[in-house]
Order: sequence, then structure tokens, then C-alpha cells
Amino acid sequence: MKLSPKALNAINNPITRRRLMDVLGCTEFTIARYIQKNSDNLTKAAALRIIREVTGLPDEEILECSDCKFS
Repeated sequence: MKLSPKALNAINNPITRRRLMDVLGCTEFTIARYIQKNSDNLTKAAALRIIREVTGLPDEEILECSDCKFS
């Protein structure tokens, strides 16, 4: 699973990167790299919780997955 371009754009700011750093336990450089490469690490439960809070987007707009079923 990957994040949608809309979600990646929404989280690419210092405040959100800092929150992701805290929940994922990594550096800002690592978070920037995750965003740049659209890493699967951004789809971990803790990261998705932050992304939902920050963006207000539903999972259908946060995630890009051809065979995912959202309910």
C-alpha cells in the first residue's frame, strides 16, 4: 500500500513531519525520505492515525491500493 499524492502533499510540512517522527521513532530526515519515496512505513497504524487527524481525509483518499476494500 502507498499513500495517495493528495495525502503525501498534505503531510509534507514541518509540523506533521514532527508528529510522524514521534510516533514512528525516527528522524526528520527519515520522514522526509519516507515521503519522497512514498514508503510503506507511512501506512503503519500509528502513522495513518496522524495522517487522518491532520488531513481529515477518509482512507479512500489517503491510500492508493488497487485491491483494497474500505468499509
